[in-house]
This record gives sequence, C-alpha cells and structure tokens, in this order.
Amino acid sequence: MNAARRIPVLTTERLTLRPLGQQDLAPLTAFYASTRSQFVGGPATAEQVWRMLAAEIGHWALRGYGRWGVDITETGETCGMVGLWNPEGWPEPEVGWDLYNGFEGKGYATEAARAARDNAYGALGWRTLISLINPANTGSQGVARRLGAAYEGGFQHARFGLVEIWRHPAAGDTA
Repeated sequence: MNAARRIPVLTTERLTLRPLGQQDLAPLTAFYASTRSQFVGGPATAEQVWRMLAAEIGHWALRGYGRWGVDITETGETCGMVGLWNPEGWPEPEVGWDLYNGFEGKGYATEAARAARDNAYGALGWRTLISLINPANTGSQGVARRLGAAYEGGFQHARFGLVEIWRHPAAGDTA
C-alpha cells in the first residue's frame, strides 16, 4: 500500500492538513530561502530543502506519523507545515509548526497544531507531547502558550544548540 494512503487528512474550521508531496517543494523552498526559517535550520538551498521534504515524507514510513502540509481550505493556498516529529536526536515526540511567509498572525499555527495534537492523543493514543522552540522564537512561544503548553526546561541539541522544551497538557486535559 502507498504510504500516502495511510496518512490521514485532518480538517479544522479553516484548514486542511494533508499529506506532503511534490507540490510542497516550491513553498517550502521559498520559506527556507527567507530569514523566517532561521529558527528551524534555515536558510537552506533548494537541494537541501528537497532532502528536508524527503525526510518529512519518509518520517511517515519510518514512524507511522509525521507532519502535514497545511492548506487554507477556502482558497487552497499552502500556508505551512505542521504535525508530529521525532527524528533521531529528539528527546521525545513533538508537535511542531512552520508557517510560511505572510501567513503568520492569523491563528493558523495554533489551529493546525491543535488538530495534530488531537490526532496524537486520539488516533495514536499518546498521553503527552512537547514542542522544541528556539529561545529567541517568541512567535512559537506564543503558539505554545495558546495551546496550553508550559516551559519545562532546556535541551541541548547537537545541530540546533540550546532549545526550550514546552510540555503540552496531557491527553484529556486539553481545551
């Protein structure tokens, strides 16, 4: 069976979270060409972004969960990538969000991350999640707070340096 067929499509009031694919390369490349990507390993070249996209898609095959491309349902515009992530070197599974240029400040990250977290707690039966956030990324800290997550401490990552661990409410304790 094709791995993309096993990836659920999630919908919220305004967004559709769908499997990543070739159509995500251009918006992801534009994101990683900008300084907006500085907190998630960017800027990066087009060749590096292709490999990142392949890793995102492959994460589903290796772990059985991953991140989705996020579209604004009404317009079909791709506004980001959100979901569950736990590559080698991570302390535990996280819910993460990357919004593309021009889509910040509209609540999309919070809405999509809540849907991904609900999927983890519901369909996957997880009890808790973290988000790893660069200490200077105040925007992502705000999203974490809106999701009910609390700062728990620091984690020294080999590639990203010191990042903050934000603990999400346990399953059943979310609003």
